[in-house]
Amino acid sequence: MIFTIAARELRSLFLSPLAWAVLAVVQFILAYIFLSQVDNYLVWQPKLAAVEGAPGVADLIVAPLFADAAIVLLLVAPLLTMRVLSEERRNRTLSLLFSAPVSMTEIIIGKYLGVLSFFLVLLALLALMPLSLLAGTDLDLGKLAAGLLGITLLLAAFTAIGLFMSALTEQPTIAAISTFGLLLLLWIIDWAGNSENQASGLFAYLSMLRHYETLLKGQFNSTDVIYYLLVITLFLGLSIRRLDADRLSH
Repeated sequence: MIFTIAARELRSLFLSPLAWAVLAVVQFILAYIFLSQVDNYLVWQPKLAAVEGAPGVADLIVAPLFADAAIVLLLVAPLLTMRVLSEERRNRTLSLLFSAPVSMTEIIIGKYLGVLSFFLVLLALLALMPLSLLAGTDLDLGKLAAGLLGITLLLAAFTAIGLFMSALTEQPTIAAISTFGLLLLLWIIDWAGNSENQASGLFAYLSMLRHYETLLKGQFNSTDVIYYLLVITLFLGLSIRRLDADRLSH
C-alpha cells in the first residue's frame, strides 16, 4: 500500500500545473547558474593551469552549482509539500484515508515517497549538467558523488519537514510559510553561535548548511549523514503521531 499511495501522490503532482511550473523554472535558473560557472571557469582556466594543485572543475563549477541549487530548492520545497495533507484536511477527504485498511505509517511514508520521487526527478535533471563536463574535462567523480549525496539528503529532509507542517493545518498557504520559516531557521541557526561555547556547538550541529557544506567539499562524514537521517526520522514520526491523533479524534 505504501507504493500505491506514493504512486498516487506522484501522479497527482505531475497532473498539477504548479509542479510543472516549478520544474521548468528551477531547471531554467539552475541551467543559467551552471552556464555562468562554466563561463567563469573558462576565463580562469589559463591561469589555473600554471598553478600546482589548483582547484578543479568539481570545486569551481559543481560545488557552487549545488550550493546555489540548495537555496533554490529551499524556496520551492514548501510549494510542493504544502498541499500533501492540508489539502486532504481542507477537502474533508482525510476521513476516507482513516477508514481505509492502511496504517497511519503507511499513509505518511507513501505520501513522503511520492513527493520525494518528484524531487529525485528534479535532481536527476540537475545531475545531467555536471555529468556533461565529462566530455571535455577531468571531473572528480568522488566530489560529484558526495555533492549528489548531500543534496539528496537535503531534499529528503526538506520533504519530511514540509510534510509535517502540512499535517498541522488545513491551509496550504500557512503550511508553506511555516515550512519555509523552519527550513530557513535550520539553515542559518549557527549564525547565532559566534562564541566558543556549548550553545555555539549545538547551533552548528543543528545547522543544515554546516552539514551540507562538508559534503560539497567531497568530505564524507557519517555524522552529516546521521544528522539528516535523524531529521527525516523525527519529522516523519511527528507526522505519524499527528495523523494518529486526528484519527482518534474522529
